[in-house]
Amino acid sequence: MRLSSLARCLPAVLLATAGAAYAAPGDGMRANSYQQDRAACAQVSSAESKAACIHEAGAAQQAARQGQLASAEPGNYENNALQRCASFTDAADKSACVDRVRGGNTQGSVSGGGVLRETITTVPASPR
Repeated sequence: MRLSSLARCLPAVLLATAGAAYAAPGDGMRANSYQQDRAACAQVSSAESKAACIHEAGAAQQAARQGQLASAEPGNYENNALQRCASFTDAADKSACVDRVRGGNTQGSVSGGGVLRETITTVPASPR
């Protein structure tokens, strides 16, 4: 009988402990960022997208707690983009991808739905 009452209280104790750990000094910035992320999710109109947004906000919060959230240094963005170019198996496609990342015309924004990168490659006509 005593064990079952302890088992019923355990989730409440764990939640209280997690809340205290979340509010620990130094976590204020991440808590504020999480609240900002959740507020941004409220602006999403699709229920499915809103759920995904909230899930990602929670995942970012957890990664920050574990020290796995990388800083937003400009070099990281280019490195990430260049790693995505590795998915191309054809050398010409991979080279074109790298050219788009490192230069070319860029338009759009992440908040606007995406960034489009364009390069123009002149290819001589094949003789017939």
